This record gives sequence, structure tokens and C-alpha cells, in this order.
Amino acid sequence: MHLHARDDATGKPSGDPEVFRAFLPTIKKATDAVINISTGGGGPGVPVSERAHAAHMLSPELASLNMGSMNLNLSGMAQRDREWKHDWEQRFLEATRGAVFKNTFEDIAWILTEIGQKGGTRFEFECYDIGHLYTLAHFLREGLVKPPLHVQTIFGLSGGIGADPEDILHMRRTADRLFGDDLRWSVMAGGPNQFRVAVTAALMGANVRVGLEDSLYISRGELARSNADQVRKMRGILDELGLELATPTEARVLLDLKGREAVSF
Repeated sequence: MHLHARDDATGKPSGDPEVFRAFLPTIKKATDAVINISTGGGGPGVPVSERAHAAHMLSPELASLNMGSMNLNLSGMAQRDREWKHDWEQRFLEATRGAVFKNTFEDIAWILTEIGQKGGTRFEFECYDIGHLYTLAHFLREGLVKPPLHVQTIFGLSGGIGADPEDILHMRRTADRLFGDDLRWSVMAGGPNQFRVAVTAALMGANVRVGLEDSLYISRGELARSNADQVRKMRGILDELGLELATPTEARVLLDLKGREAVSF
């Protein structure tokens, strides 16, 4: 379960550990699922120590990690006809046209050292383009990461690789060549590409991720009511394809996680 947090008063993304502590124990008590905390919350311009503060302090089993700086343009979402809950939201999205999400080699090394090596947290390595796979290979050679590698290849977001089947194949071939048997390949896609790319990649042997961070819809023109809506739909598709779903216990073994009792929440 990949989690971000928002400040109750403003609705703004937050990396504050206390905001996460308000809900993490409830989720942990209710499910055996692996809890995965974002290190990218807060948006462009937020220092790495601030946006990764929750993962640093709470030491989850798994945390997401963007493998590079990038132009992540979400401004098209600001033009949609919708009811905005907070007055900053539309401006925030529009501003991404001129913003860069910064995650330099120095930033990544800090997260891998402080959260990974010292805290025992493993990572969902988010790779939005081919170069991000090579960045991960660099840190593997440096010894800052160790196999197995949970590599989340991401498709169809403006500023990253596209969502064509050839793009999926290109990322898969490159990841296979760089990581071989150390690879635990997973796929996600943005917006209307979410389910199509997930199914295409699942048939190639990928794990898949769906959720409201990546798309607000359950089908064409129909908003999802919850993350569970999307997960339930994806599970149904995978079941129909005859693909087996891992239990949380099996996932912990596949990703070599430290276990739910070794976290700080």
C-alpha cells in the first residue's frame, strides 16, 4: 500500500511524520499488507530531508524513490472541469509547467544511506525513463542498493517515457539486461493508460500497481470511488487471465523485506 499524506488544515501534501502517524497505526492494525511510504511528497522545490522525513523517522518496510530529476508536467489536469476542494490545487498543477522535480544523485544517495542502509527500509525504485534504470544500475555498482530490486517502471506521464507497447518492451529489455535475476519488475501508468498498460505488462510477467495517485477513473468517464475500486477491478482482470496474486507474506519474501514488526509506527 503506497501512501502519501496531506495536512488536515490545508489539504497540502506533507512529509511530516506526525501527519503519517495519525493514520499508519490504524492501517497496520487493519491489514497485513506491506506499507510503502513516499519519499516524494510535497512536490517540486521541497528539500529531500523534508519530503523524505516521514520515511526517515518511521522506517517502513518499503518506500518509493524516484530515480532522477525530471520535468513532471501535470498542468493539463488544471484545465479539467472539476470542483476544486482547496484554492491552491489548481495553481499548484498549473505551476508544474515551469517546475522540476529534483532528485539528484546526491539526494538519492542520502535516501539510500539514511533510510535504506541505516533504517533497513527497501525501495520501490520509480523509473520514469530509460536513464533512471541506468541510475539505479550505478547505485547497484556502488553498493548502496542490494538485490532483489523492486523496479517500478512508469509510463504515460508528461515528461517521462510514453505508454506504447514498444515503450514497455524497451524498459523491460533494458531492465532485464541491467539487472537479470535481481529484477522484480513492476509497472504503473498514468491516467487513461492505467489499466491498458497494466494488463499488457502483466502478460509479459510484470507485477502491477494501480491507485488514485495515478488515475482518478475506474472506466471511461467514471470516477473511481476509492483506491479499492481500482485494485478490485485489477484483481478481477488478473484472475480472469489466470495469473496468481501474491499474499503479503509471499510479497515480503519476494522483495526481501524486514517485516511489519521492524517499523517505527
